[in-house]
Amino acid sequence: MDFLIYTPQDQITYEQKKEVADFLFEHLDEFGDEHEAIMRCINFAMDEETKFGGFIVVAKDRDKLTGAVVINKTGMAGYIPENILVYIAVHKDYRGKGLGKTLMLKTFDKAEGSIKLHVEPNNPARFLYEKLGFTNKYLEMRLTR
Repeated sequence: MDFLIYTPQDQITYEQKKEVADFLFEHLDEFGDEHEAIMRCINFAMDEETKFGGFIVVAKDRDKLTGAVVINKTGMAGYIPENILVYIAVHKDYRGKGLGKTLMLKTFDKAEGSIKLHVEPNNPARFLYEKLGFTNKYLEMRLTR
């Protein structure tokens, strides 16, 4: 298994971004977003013109994408974690084999500062996040317009 980390300095191509977005759209299952939203998140992470940006971690088995993580930097150090893990997905054929944990650990190694994420209570990945040290400090509330 190969792990690649893309940063804004890598200037990845539209095709590489689309490959990650297509993968996430397919493998996030019921916890995913619209393809356009995923692409916006990836573009934000890869934008070196902003003061925030982020990075992407991908796992490949030969040339097959098997896992992906997208991190956006928040720019809010001190009162909000510096990073938000927006998306993580593992190909259905590779689940339950430790790939999600390895992706998270690679993400921890790359991220500077704290990381937050949102997880739905019925998402089985929640247990992995708890094992890795994530805690539920707040109840998230949203006003959606």
